[in-house]
Amino acid sequence: MHLGAARPCRQPTPRPRRLLLVLATAATLLAVPVPALAGVEDPVPPGPPGPPAPSATVLEASAPARYAGDAVPVRLVLTGAAGAPVTGAPLRLERRVGGAWSEVPVTATDESGAATAQVEAARAPKDNRVRATYDGDETHEGSSTGLVRLALRRRNADVRLRGPGSVVDEQSVVLRVRVTTGAGDPVEGPVQLLRRAGRRWVEERALRLDERGRADAEVAPRVDTRYRARLAQRPWLARGTSTVHRLDNRPPGTPVRLPAGAPSPRRSLPAQARAVGEGPNAEVSRIPGGVWKQMTGRSWHAGCPVGRDSLRLLRINYWGYDGYRHRGELVAHADAVGRMSRALSGMYARELPIRSMYRVDRFGWSKRLQGADDHASMAAGNTSAFNCRQVVGRPGVRSPHSWGRSLDLNPWENPYRTSGGWLPTGWWVGRDHPEVAWRSGSHAVVALLRTHTLRWTYGTADAHHFDARAAGRTAGRGDRPDLPPECDHVVCH
Repeated sequence: MHLGAARPCRQPTPRPRRLLLVLATAATLLAVPVPALAGVEDPVPPGPPGPPAPSATVLEASAPARYAGDAVPVRLVLTGAAGAPVTGAPLRLERRVGGAWSEVPVTATDESGAATAQVEAARAPKDNRVRATYDGDETHEGSSTGLVRLALRRRNADVRLRGPGSVVDEQSVVLRVRVTTGAGDPVEGPVQLLRRAGRRWVEERALRLDERGRADAEVAPRVDTRYRARLAQRPWLARGTSTVHRLDNRPPGTPVRLPAGAPSPRRSLPAQARAVGEGPNAEVSRIPGGVWKQMTGRSWHAGCPVGRDSLRLLRINYWGYDGYRHRGELVAHADAVGRMSRALSGMYARELPIRSMYRVDRFGWSKRLQGADDHASMAAGNTSAFNCRQVVGRPGVRSPHSWGRSLDLNPWENPYRTSGGWLPTGWWVGRDHPEVAWRSGSHAVVALLRTHTLRWTYGTADAHHFDARAAGRTAGRGDRPDLPPECDHVVCH
């Protein structure tokens, strides 16, 4: 097979030669002038630099705590970049009073960037708020402090409570409260009058101090009482409390003066509640359910000669041995309670005292007497009436008190003679007293009760015992009231 003649191969151009060719072409192009483009101007060279932008500033305010009413120096400091002071800058300081902002004079900043102003501290925190503003200039930006609250120092409070040292029971006196600051300025507003109750202080009354810092309170304590005034803490004033003021309660009557050496009752009773209303204020009612429940099983029980419907409750004021008016109560028969009420009212009118007047069921059941414990009642000197029981010292014999027409009055000073001696004490035998102990029918108490048909039945043999006749019946044995047959010839207490 004939392949023909072979073609000669092209030899590559050496690299140094190619590089020289590229450089020659570039040099030719650079040497050719380029025509200017229509409408295109040559660039303008830059001018001189403009003024610098205003720098940021910081405005700060500070003030020391002051008492209300004192001048507060407010210090303002204005600084610029890197904390450099801004001097000669006018500032504006405003204060908020009563909900409105008002301007306060302030100096321009000095070489340290500081300015000062004087503001009087107010008592109300809402009136102690300020704000400062710098409007800025060509070289400094404006700035402000925002809301700044001025701190208050609390003044000490001087709280005083004055008044008499005693008051007659059921009357009133005026206690005076006066409050000033430690600087002597009067304080207005609320203040408390406190009263000691046990171990605690309780509010007796809320008062209001006037512009002179004074407040009055009329009080009528029924017992010895301690008071004090207290002022609550305020933003500008510290809490204050007065010293304790003692107000002694004095009796409206004259306390009983007993002979030297007279023994006290063997059994003590709490003082009865103070009187209610004016005068004796006697109230007679049917026996309430609560009272009957307390009587049942003590002063009344099954087998008694009278029941609930025949009995009445008497509540009455009386003069106590302590000179105070008290409220006592006793149970008596319906046809005798009126006479007892009138007799005891007469004793009240003449201020003839009674030691105590509790219902006899208070003393509990006596197995020995088969009724309420009359021994305990006598040992306490207690005045009582109805008590369905046996005669003291005579088992099996029913006492006249079982019918509710007998009254035992001040038994401690007016003893009862038994076969075993005198009860509740023999010290008073043969002794009398113009108010509380009687040994004769002419004594004021015996004579008074006689006018109300309450007889001193046994005389000095049972000096504290008085009886009323049953309604519509005449007395037997002279002026003596009706008594059980067993008591015809002997004392039946």
